[in-house]
Amino acid sequence: MEYFVNVLGAARFRADKMCKTNLFETERMFCDVYGLEPQQIQTGHVHPGSDKVYYVVSGRGMFEVDGEEREVGPGTAVFAPAGATHAVRNSGAERLVLLVFMAPKP
Repeated sequence: MEYFVNVLGAARFRADKMCKTNLFETERMFCDVYGLEPQQIQTGHVHPGSDKVYYVVSGRGMFEVDGEEREVGPGTAVFAPAGATHAVRNSGAERLVLLVFMAPKP
């Protein structure tokens, strides 16, 4: 298992859709890095039994959690509790890199 990872170095991007790269995974949680090109989205969805945290590493994103929407930038964490509908869109002109934690793993 890799214990140390450069998040920006692990970020990957695709022209057609958001790209997820797994960094860490156990039977209890996972941690991914998401790469979104400008205007790419992760559509609204729900995880009934898992909490999720998005941490903005670089870029700007428009996040929605249970109908509340806010644009945030680097250094901001966004919490989506179990059962909450959540979505993200790269609202900036630059690439958006997110560190994403989810527990327990669905």
